[in-house]
Amino acid sequence: MRSEGWGAVLILAGSLALLAGAWGFEIIGGLVPCEMCWWQRWALMATAFLALDAIVLRAISARQPQLATPARLAGLLALLALLGNAGIALFHAGVEQKWWQGLTRCTAPPTAGDAKAMLADILAQPLVRCDAIPWQMFGISMAGWNFIVSLMLAGVAAWLMLKPR
Repeated sequence: MRSEGWGAVLILAGSLALLAGAWGFEIIGGLVPCEMCWWQRWALMATAFLALDAIVLRAISARQPQLATPARLAGLLALLALLGNAGIALFHAGVEQKWWQGLTRCTAPPTAGDAKAMLADILAQPLVRCDAIPWQMFGISMAGWNFIVSLMLAGVAAWLMLKPR
């Protein structure tokens, strides 16, 4: 596999690892995500989807060379989505650190069922503030770590994807 393909693999593995970590903190650690946490998750899911597209198209392009350009485009879109996630994470980390003003609204986790059950679930959920830091390591919040890891992954993936052949 050429280095371009490894860039997409790195983006896929990294975005899935970040998502697994977020879901682990939620399911095992009981940390309920705020609205900006959800934005980061959606960006990571889009990143993973685009990276998987790039990998599949790259594999098919071995037999159908006309798909090489769409594969490269999907990889670059995955890279841009990862950088978008890094931007959201930086904004979130800045809100947590009170570097700038955040959103005035926050949301509860998604629910399912009939209207009465949904209302009861919503009312029973804690309000999750986007400017609160529920967990940190070495003074860096989860949003901060998401920014750092996403930026590092994007840097290595960009180098792999864009370096001369």
